[in-house]
Amino acid sequence: MTDHDTPPTTTGGQDQQADRRAKRRKLADEFGIDPYGRRVDGLIPLAEARGRYDAEADAAAKENPENDERPVVKVAGRIRLHRVMGNLIFATLRDFSDDLQVAISKKAVGPDRFKQAKLADLGDIVVVEGPLGTTKTGEVTVWAGGEDGYALACKSLAPPPAKWEGLTDKELRYRKRYVDLSANADVMATMLRRSYILKAIRDHLTERDFVEVETPMMQPIAGGAAARPFVTHHNALDIDLFLRIAPELYLKRLLVGGMPRVFEINRNFRNEGLSPRHNPEFTMLELYQAFGDYNAMMELTETLIHQLAVDLCGSAKLPYGEIEIDYSLPFKRAKYHDLFEQINQFPADDHDKLAALATTLQIEHAGKDRDLLLNEVWEETVEPHLVQPTFVIDYPASLCPLTRRKADRPDIAERFELFIANMELANAYTELNDPDVQEANFKTQLAGETDEDASFRSMDTDFVEALQVGMPPAGGLGVGIDRLVMLLCNHQSIRDVILFPLMKPTDKP
Repeated sequence: MTDHDTPPTTTGGQDQQADRRAKRRKLADEFGIDPYGRRVDGLIPLAEARGRYDAEADAAAKENPENDERPVVKVAGRIRLHRVMGNLIFATLRDFSDDLQVAISKKAVGPDRFKQAKLADLGDIVVVEGPLGTTKTGEVTVWAGGEDGYALACKSLAPPPAKWEGLTDKELRYRKRYVDLSANADVMATMLRRSYILKAIRDHLTERDFVEVETPMMQPIAGGAAARPFVTHHNALDIDLFLRIAPELYLKRLLVGGMPRVFEINRNFRNEGLSPRHNPEFTMLELYQAFGDYNAMMELTETLIHQLAVDLCGSAKLPYGEIEIDYSLPFKRAKYHDLFEQINQFPADDHDKLAALATTLQIEHAGKDRDLLLNEVWEETVEPHLVQPTFVIDYPASLCPLTRRKADRPDIAERFELFIANMELANAYTELNDPDVQEANFKTQLAGETDEDASFRSMDTDFVEALQVGMPPAGGLGVGIDRLVMLLCNHQSIRDVILFPLMKPTDKP
């Protein structure tokens, strides 16, 4: 007996683990079985195996067993149900695609393989090969056949939660996602759909001649968005670096270099709070199109999201919690200032009423920039009304240092934010490409920083120099992938669509 085979001395779950370790020893000592399996070729997903069932061949085989032409499949999965009925064992396997029943008979696989199958526990991963048939109750079943009809692929030492009824403790599910995925089929379905969504986005953009690129995750300047960064240190260069808060300024450099349409789907990091809609590490789609503008970005955005809803979810109208979201084209468009006046019943430039409303909302307004105050009040009063897909267009220019102004209204920026279900999902600009205006905006932005923010914020002079080389007029877009998956998969928490969300350590009070 090796050290790791020594049975635990405590009770409960460790007693169950001791029993599993004993079975592992028996499989090795009595049958010479490697409890951690080997390479297996020719496996197909359980859902595909179920789809290969041939009712006519099954009926013919039952009528004449000597002429058995039923499809033979080889499958693998984790055992979630296991029933020994004399010389017959029924087990339900689960993989990423489906659940499927298998049957192992002593006569079909021989006494040794049958004994090995009897030693199986819930959670073990096994391989079964045999013809597809049905039971007396009509359930599609793989009937293990031959000496190689059953094999252990991995012995599980940890008992599954609640006999595979699924984890109910949300915190535990997030911490032990590996158990959550195998125990809860809906979680697996969400994570697979997330992958399909990402593939569909890439396909949609490449069909429009966008090229996928990668830009630095560690950056010497925290630029591209107004957010608090994570700081790290590069030992060899002896410099502080920042995990990126946005890839924007690097992607625009690629337009300067001559790449006309670029996109990146990757992580951004913002050292801010956690909530059902915020995770400090999140996935963003960001793209830039030379000779586009924010109107081109609106068309691209609504077409993309509509197509995702219809192609992947089967309808332009999808549930989200207790509401239904209609992704039919076109999405609503509404101006920032018009929405404010419609909801609050006074124009945004009425500073006295704005200050009074801010006081009612407990928003500090003394000495605050007027547009910053307006935006804080806007977020509190307007956003709760933005349920159906709505492009909010034409923001105050002072809020948008990287955005081109309207030719006839320099106080208004050609920017939109897309809101769905009261969430900001996307943000887009007609990009500013005048180097002198950009430099002046950077200086104004830096002058307004607090002392604490100023410690990690500085002028990106190289980006200004890139604009001096010349960047074509362009449209730029950012889409929050996690929130998009929340909407398309009907989840209210961002943690439910991230495989490994950030969690507070269990030993930290």
